[in-house]
Amino acid sequence: MAHRSAPPATAAERDQRPLDIDVMRACARRLLAEDAELPTPDELETLTLQLRGHINLLMPEVEQVASRLPYDDIPRYCALACIGEARKKLSLEPSPGLHGGIAFARRLSRVVHALCDHLENLGGGHA
Repeated sequence: MAHRSAPPATAAERDQRPLDIDVMRACARRLLAEDAELPTPDELETLTLQLRGHINLLMPEVEQVASRLPYDDIPRYCALACIGEARKKLSLEPSPGLHGGIAFARRLSRVVHALCDHLENLGGGHA
């Protein structure tokens, strides 16, 4: 017996879902707080995947909002530079061991915060 599931969302449907910036920032704060509790290896793997996912969702949103600005606009340039840095970070892999993974996840956390800042500063933030 074949199982049926809902059809995948179209590109237009995906674009209509607002980003939850507060959730993304909360995820990023998990490792950046001064009193942050070190995650277990399984928690770290999950957190790293979440951060990568947030970055992949944020980049096109920031790029779309930045593209509406004049070509020589400084906030536009800064936002696009941040996207370039985010792509570089996503192409990297963590150093071996728990501490290498935590350091990598912290870098991704900073990228999430920066992209959220650019999105909000350029007027594209969603609740």
